Amino acid sequence: MLTTLTVPLVGLLGTAAAETIYGAVVFTRHGDRTTKHYGAQALTSLGATQNFQVGGDYRARYITAGSPKRILGISEFNYVSSQVYATAPDQGILLNTATAFLQGLYPPLQGLDPAIASQTLNNGTNSTSPLNGYQYVALQGVNNNSPDTIWIKGDDSCPAYAEAAASFDDSAEFKTRLAETKSFYEGFYPDVQSVFDYKSPSDLSYAKAYDIFDLINVARIHNATSPARDVTDEQLFQLRTLADSAEFGSNYNRSQPARSIHAETFLGGVLAQLNKTVTSAGKLKLSVMAGSYDTFQAFFGLANLTNVNPDFFGLPAYASTMAFELFSDDDEAATAFPADPDAALRVRFLFKNGTEGAMSSFPLFGSGADSLAWPDFVGQTKTRAITSAAAWCGACGSKVDFCAAYNVAEPTSSDDKGGMSNAVAGVIGAVVTLGVVGLAGGVLFLLRRRRGGSAGKGFEEKGSLHGSDKGLV
Repeated sequence: MLTTLTVPLVGLLGTAAAETIYGAVVFTRHGDRTTKHYGAQALTSLGATQNFQVGGDYRARYITAGSPKRILGISEFNYVSSQVYATAPDQGILLNTATAFLQGLYPPLQGLDPAIASQTLNNGTNSTSPLNGYQYVALQGVNNNSPDTIWIKGDDSCPAYAEAAASFDDSAEFKTRLAETKSFYEGFYPDVQSVFDYKSPSDLSYAKAYDIFDLINVARIHNATSPARDVTDEQLFQLRTLADSAEFGSNYNRSQPARSIHAETFLGGVLAQLNKTVTSAGKLKLSVMAGSYDTFQAFFGLANLTNVNPDFFGLPAYASTMAFELFSDDDEAATAFPADPDAALRVRFLFKNGTEGAMSSFPLFGSGADSLAWPDFVGQTKTRAITSAAAWCGACGSKVDFCAAYNVAEPTSSDDKGGMSNAVAGVIGAVVTLGVVGLAGGVLFLLRRRRGGSAGKGFEEKGSLHGSDKGLV
C-alpha cells in the first residue's frame, strides 16, 4: 500500500434504523490468480473461493431475511432474473470472477431450503436439479467490439488513455523514483532470474514495479521451490508500496482527465443501473459487474476518495468490491417503492477491501456526507461521468469498430461528458446501453517507513496488482 499514515481506514458509521434499501450496484475485482507476466493468467481455486466468499457477504447483507440492509422485495432463495443483472468483460478470469461471486449470492437451493430445491412429479418421485439445486444466474459477457464494454473497461482500446497513462513515465515523480530505487530493484534479480525476459539486474527497475511485485508475490503464494520465498515480508511490503504508487500514477491525475476515462465511464454505468431501479420502481434490485483494479484506482481519484483517506492511493486487495446503495431513511420502514423518488431516495457508497476488510461507507465527491440525496448524486455524477458510447469514442479517439457509427475523427476533451439527460426525471439517454495527483513523500521515505500500522489493515495486500497491460487484470 502507499501510505504509512496511522489514520485507520474507517468508514462513516451509523445509518437510520428504519432505512429501506431498494437496490444496489456492486463492482468486484477478481480473487487470487496466476501471474500476469506470461499473459495467460487464470483464477486459482483460492481466488474463486475468495469471490464466492464475498458474494456470500453481499448475500448476507442484501438478500438474507432478517438483515437490516435487505433489499426490499428481493427473492431470498430462488434467483429471479428480472431482479438481478450481472455482467463482465469477455475475459475468462473476469467471467469466472463474476460466476464465483454469483454462486455465493445465490447458492444451490438444497443448502438454502430443501423443500423448494426439488419438485414432486406426477409419478410420486422427487427431482432435484444437478449439483444440489445449483442456480444458473444469468451472466452477460461483453466483448471488446460491443459499446457495453466501456462501462466496465473504458480504458481498453482508448488511445487517449494509453497516451495519458504513459505520460506518467515522463514526470519528475517517476524519474526520481526510478533513480532512487535502482539498487533496491536490482537486488531482486536472484529471485526472478528464471523469468526469460529478465536477463540481467539492470532489467529490474521502478518502470516494472507492478510486474516485479506480481511475480514475487504469486511465487510466494504458490511456488514452494521458488527463490522468491526468501523475500521477506518487509521487502514485499516495499515492492507493494512502490507498485501502488506506479499504478496510481498511471490511472489518475487531476490535471489530466484522460488518465481516468475508465472511471468516468464506470460512473456512467453505475448511474444507468441505479436509474433502472428508479424507473422500474424497484423491479431491478441488484446489478453486479466484474472488472479490473485500475478502474478502482481511477474511481478513487475521480470521486475524491483519496482526500478522505490516503490509503485510497493504494491498490485494492484481491476480491475487493465497491457498492452503491439506493435507499431511503424515512421514519418508518417502507413497504413499496417511493412515490416521489427525488424526495425520498439517497445513494451511499461502500468499499470492502478483499475478503477480510469491513464493508464501510465513505463520502463521495468531497461531500463529507455518509450519503447523497438522489438528485445530488445525479448532479455530481453528471459533472464527472461519460454516459454514451459516442462521447467515449470522441474522448478516446478510438478506432474500435462500433466507433465508426459516430464518425469520430479526433479525440475531444474528456470534459465532454456526453450530454446526459435528466436522470432524476427517469431518463438517461438510450445510448447508455448497460440494461497524477502528486503522491506525498519521496521514495527514500517510502523505503524507510514503518510497515503495517492501523492504516495497513485497511488496504492490506491479499493478492496482486494490475500491470502495464491494461487489457488484462
